[in-house]
Amino acid sequence: MTLDNNAVSQLRTQFPALQEERNGRPFIFFDGPGGTQVPAAVIEAMNRYLVEANSNFHGPFLYSQRTDETARAARQAMADLLNAARPEEIVFGPNMTTLTFNVSRAVGRTLSPGDEIVVTRLDHDANIAPWLALEERGAVVRHVRFDPADCTLDMEALAEAITPRTRVVALGYASNAVGTINDVARAAELAHAVGAWLYVDAVHYAPHGPIDVQALGCDLLACSAYKFFGPHQGALYGRYDLLDELPAYKVRPAGDDPPDKFETGTQSFEAMAGTTAAVDYLASVGRRFGGAPAEGRRAALVAGMEAIRAYESGLCRRLVDGLQAIPGLHVFGITDPDRFEQRVPTISIRMEGLLPREISQRLDEANIFCWAGNFYALAVTRHLGVEEEGGLLRIGLVHYNTAQEVDTLLGVLDDMPR
Repeated sequence: MTLDNNAVSQLRTQFPALQEERNGRPFIFFDGPGGTQVPAAVIEAMNRYLVEANSNFHGPFLYSQRTDETARAARQAMADLLNAARPEEIVFGPNMTTLTFNVSRAVGRTLSPGDEIVVTRLDHDANIAPWLALEERGAVVRHVRFDPADCTLDMEALAEAITPRTRVVALGYASNAVGTINDVARAAELAHAVGAWLYVDAVHYAPHGPIDVQALGCDLLACSAYKFFGPHQGALYGRYDLLDELPAYKVRPAGDDPPDKFETGTQSFEAMAGTTAAVDYLASVGRRFGGAPAEGRRAALVAGMEAIRAYESGLCRRLVDGLQAIPGLHVFGITDPDRFEQRVPTISIRMEGLLPREISQRLDEANIFCWAGNFYALAVTRHLGVEEEGGLLRIGLVHYNTAQEVDTLLGVLDDMPR
């Protein structure tokens, strides 16, 4: 089987929010890049934890032991999703931004004045600002440009920016503003050639394709469960030897070994339970519609994410073709269908005569949800010259979206008064 319209219709029944209506009309969620909706299994898992296991961890009594098992299960689930070598390479935190600031502070303790960090103008600010903060320790931050014509990273400029003084290269797997997928494996080769570490923001890529940290060769990679159909929970992968080497900021009684040394304070264990359920949901897609065997979660996850990627590519083509047919509308990023393997189905636009927020407000009147602004990708909107003009209108497709929803959006945009 494949992930087709019929399969998606079946999957949509698992998402309570997709059954909601206003004025007799269903909601259309194209706001996934800011946070996806969740299947009922995620809600049930979080509720079950709060009823059957709610406690702090590492105690000798039953509910605390259940909390320990909840954390272990979530760590293993994320290790399977990312193909980490061991579950201890997974660190949980409130969100990717907080985790990145924690890592950057730890890295900062290893730097000498004049050491260099490379960031890109295609990234979310959560993978720029934490590294800029190290300028106060004498670090030099270099910025790599992207081509405004198709919003692809200038890989030659990236190679030139990396020098023998480079200690960290920070790169997004996929742009949350314009959808471009970056060549992470190549960036890892460039970083490692000078002994630098590669830090990857995979938040935006995670709901759209399989991730294999071992194949990519990255040293650290962060993502957030609420972008792949789970709760508000951040997760960080780090090579165990690197996590062991980095000096963490922590309270004294906390464990000295990874991942404990980086998990500051009490964690959101109910969110961990929901994260496991979200990973299991993605694995179920692979088993039902990707041809994966019943056993082996990693294989099912890869099959599920490949099926999702293929389905979304077709939706993306339909959306981009329709947008380009609307007069006065400009699409940012890659628009050539033969290059769609270089992008995720996140499409940002501007329309003549309307600010992005005005478009978003009018779409809301039609029960269509889209974000407007810079989406914290401040470097992107500045580089494109649209920050002072309200930024962009972002349409974010995920696998629970349908061709009918795309057509509804296109009709509303085409009819929108200007």
